[in-house]
Amino acid sequence: MSSTRDNQRKTVLITGTSSGIGLAAVVAAAQAGWHTVATMRDTSRADALRQAAAEAGVADRVEVRQLDVTDPASVAACLDGVLAEHGRLDAVVNNAGAGHVGTIEQESVDDVRAVLEVNFFGVVEVVRAALPHLRASRGRLITVTSVGGVVGQPFNEAYCAAKFAVEGFLESLAPVAATTGVRVTLVEPGAVASEFVANVNVDTSAALEAAGPYAPALQRYLDRTQNAFANAQTPAEAAATIIEALDTERPALRMQTSQTARGFASTKLTDLDGSATLALTSTWVS
Repeated sequence: MSSTRDNQRKTVLITGTSSGIGLAAVVAAAQAGWHTVATMRDTSRADALRQAAAEAGVADRVEVRQLDVTDPASVAACLDGVLAEHGRLDAVVNNAGAGHVGTIEQESVDDVRAVLEVNFFGVVEVVRAALPHLRASRGRLITVTSVGGVVGQPFNEAYCAAKFAVEGFLESLAPVAATTGVRVTLVEPGAVASEFVANVNVDTSAALEAAGPYAPALQRYLDRTQNAFANAQTPAEAAATIIEALDTERPALRMQTSQTARGFASTKLTDLDGSATLALTSTWVS
């Protein structure tokens, strides 16, 4: 992809880069000419990223730093380090997040809070810390949400609540940030073949046994999800949309990563009374 911006000395920070979309986005950004700061909570998991960067011939444009989005001190230390070394921050890609499957009757409010802590408040923390630096560079603020931030999905109540919150937060921030030259973009993947699903840590047998009256619906949901991810796009395909958001002169507020994701999101965005959305998602469980 040809860039419409001069990226030779520009620095992008990407969160959640040990695998999946984040790892692919680091490599793609470096290939596009960005100096790329790849952050992760546990830097001992950086081997796969370093190997991918080396194989792509961009290891010299990638640096790994520790950043835990749920720890304000970690966020501040990481950003301070980037600014001290590079003198600028031109873009941030919020990618860190964690999946979650469950329904509210069978989990605690603390479980829900934990999901929002990573997927919503982690984004808020990084955005708050990064905005002064992005304002100085008239930079980009890109956040990977999900089609689950547009369409509520069965057994994803907490996760979709977090992603809905991210979408509302950044849609509201976008016109304000634009007055200071910062462009905000939401990148919405559908199913992506990555470790994200495995990291949800659902023990299917145990979950079905504990599901009680929801067991038939959960079984249908899990079957449908397994089929969806069997036909998922690759992390590299999803990451290409992130690079488009980085390099396009005027990126859209919302950018889906596939035609499937666009079709799914459009169901909700043209559904004023919610009936079409409910008709669609109800087929997942009944």
